[in-house]
Amino acid sequence: MLKNTLNIGDGEMKLGDVATVRSGLVLARKQARGQTEHRYPLLNLRAIKSEGIIGTEELEVFDAVEPLKPEYLTHAGDIIIRLSTPYTAVLIDEETENMVIPSSFAIVRANRRYVLPEYLLWLLNTAKVRQQIYENTTGNMLGGIKPSFFSNFRLDLLPRGQQQKIASLNELARRELQLMEALVSEKRKYYSCIIDTVQKEMRRGNCYDEQK
Repeated sequence: MLKNTLNIGDGEMKLGDVATVRSGLVLARKQARGQTEHRYPLLNLRAIKSEGIIGTEELEVFDAVEPLKPEYLTHAGDIIIRLSTPYTAVLIDEETENMVIPSSFAIVRANRRYVLPEYLLWLLNTAKVRQQIYENTTGNMLGGIKPSFFSNFRLDLLPRGQQQKIASLNELARRELQLMEALVSEKRKYYSCIIDTVQKEMRRGNCYDEQK
């Protein structure tokens, strides 16, 4: 349960004090055997990309026996965390709303009065937090983590104004890196095409020389 009054910046507190944390839906409880009128996009592990975005082309379709409760569907501002390695956290926006969240993910819904989701996203994806997660799963063969770990996770939050600066910088870095990765991908295609063309011209030239 969220607390009514907190003094951000006065020391560590539990994530559960400033956000609700729960697990996703156990799909078997609500899954229909065939197609129904209650169809939803279904989030899955493949859709969570290493760069912290959702690949919508990887989403599946979930047919439910009845309308699902809103708490099991994504809402803008939600943070969804993989409960298995590499424990990537992603932020839901307007384009990725209303997806079914299975039990292989934790759902974090921040109280914006105290913490910005965009700042919390950056915090949960830092190397320091990842290391603490890995340490908590030591000895677990499957490397799984429970949602209660995040609810009890202690963090020292910055004041909201400073949270906004961190969040803005993180989003700028994410967009710039995404553009750079897209450029690298296009460059690979460009040079592959050039090399392939040159190779074909060389082969044609060799054939011409042999015919002389």
